[in-house]
Formats: sequence, structure tokens, C-alpha cells
Amino acid sequence: MRTPLLKWPLLMGAAFVFTLSSVSRAQITKAEEDQRLGMESHVGKLTGHAKDGAMNYRRYCVGCHGELGDGNGENAQWIDPKPRDFELAIFKCRSTLTGTLPTDEDLFNTIGRGLDRSNMPPWNPLSAQMRADLVAYIKHFSPRWEKEKPGTPIQIPAEPEITADRVKAGRELFQKMECWKCHGVTGQANGPSAATLTDDLNRPILPFNFTEGSRPKCGSTDVDLYRIFMTGLDGTPMPSFADNIKPDEAWDMVFYLRSLEPESAATHKERDIAKQLGLKPVSPNP
Repeated sequence: MRTPLLKWPLLMGAAFVFTLSSVSRAQITKAEEDQRLGMESHVGKLTGHAKDGAMNYRRYCVGCHGELGDGNGENAQWIDPKPRDFELAIFKCRSTLTGTLPTDEDLFNTIGRGLDRSNMPPWNPLSAQMRADLVAYIKHFSPRWEKEKPGTPIQIPAEPEITADRVKAGRELFQKMECWKCHGVTGQANGPSAATLTDDLNRPILPFNFTEGSRPKCGSTDVDLYRIFMTGLDGTPMPSFADNIKPDEAWDMVFYLRSLEPESAATHKERDIAKQLGLKPVSPNP
């Protein structure tokens, strides 16, 4: 059926207004970005400059994270998990409390380390200055960096000696904090809630599987695990336990999680202790 001729001017007018609105919105966004190109980062003795990071962002990052840093690069449709949306300034890997901005060093380390089990590779081949410039460029995408300061990094107590009592205490915390609901009673990421998990953008997300031997996204050392546990992974269902567990107790959890790792893992002491104790998996019905 043909549209009556009289309606065409109205339809074209509406289309024009919609198009004009979209163009204006894009232009405003671009203008705001240009104003923030004076953004800096500070990592040790290095000062990064957003304007100097633009070229390397276009060369290495734009295909996934997009021109506007919104995670909608041309490759994003084929990537799972999806690239980070820098406009939101919400980051998983931080040394700061949940809900706060990461430090420049946090972003610097993430660029160098990459994110295991994702399309984000380690960018260690880039010079330290290039990475610092990229940090500044990433920051320029969000107005949060103009209004807020990064959070204060959490204090991590010295790692204590691994003992049988600590591994047992960690198991009790794994039970008490109901970590098994997502990670499973044996750490295999098959808990009753695992299949229902979504990130803050309502996209499916999987819990970490401690038994497969892969590296956690935010680092693989004991200190990294401690930090993940106490800061949480913003934008995901993984919360911070800083308000529920004492700092020294968090080490117990780290040691128990290490005991769930496979035989091929580099760390063996915690697993050997768990075997000697005959520790059984936690029970969903204690």
C-alpha cells in the first residue's frame, strides 16, 4: 500500500529532525572529548598525555573499544566478553575500594598484563611511556576523571605463613560467604547461580573456575588474589568482601582458593595441606 502523498512531508521532516539530533549528539560528544585531550596520567616518574596516546589508541585499541571508547569498535560484535566501555569509567581491576576510580597505575598495569580469557592481550611490548599516554587517553573518554579523584589503594597486610589452620579457616569462609553459589563447591564455576549471572549491562558472565589452572583476570600472585577479593570486580557480580571479612582473614581465603588449583599449578603447598587434612568440598546445606 502506498503512503498518501500528504504524509511524506511529515515523515521526511521527522526523519530530518531525528538525523539532525543524532548528528548534533555525536558532534557534542566529539567536542567534549577534544576538550579533555589535556588529560594526564601519572605513573611513577612518568607523565602520560592524552593527546600523545591518540595515535596508539587508534593503532591498537580502536578496533575493539571504538572511536568514542564506548566498547563498540568494529570487532566488538564478534568478541565475548565485550570490550570495556571507557565512558562509564567502571573497571574490574583496581587497587581501590569498590565504586571508586582506579589509580593510573592500575590502568597502566592492566594494559601491560592484559586480561586472560578475553581478547585483551598483554601490551608489554609497548614502552612504559606509550602505556602511560594510553592511560591518559583512556581517561579522557569519561567526565568522571574531571570530577572525581581515584580511590585510595587498600592496605594489604604482609602475607603470613601458610598453615593447616589457615587453609581450614579459608574453607569455612568460602562456605560462610557463599562463594560456592557461583564458583561451585569445588571451585569449578558450576554453582547454582553460575548460569544466571550477568554484568552491569545485563550481559551473561561466567564466574572464575579455580580448577582449570588459568590466570585470574587481575593478576595471578597471592597479593593479586587478595586484592580481587577485597576490592571486588566492579561491573560484575563479584562483590567486595572488605566490609565482611577482616583483612587478615582474607589471607585464609587466598590459601583455600589455592588448594582448589589443579596439579599443574605452580603452587602446591596449600593443595598438599588440604589433602593431608582430608578437606572435603563445602556443603550447600551445612
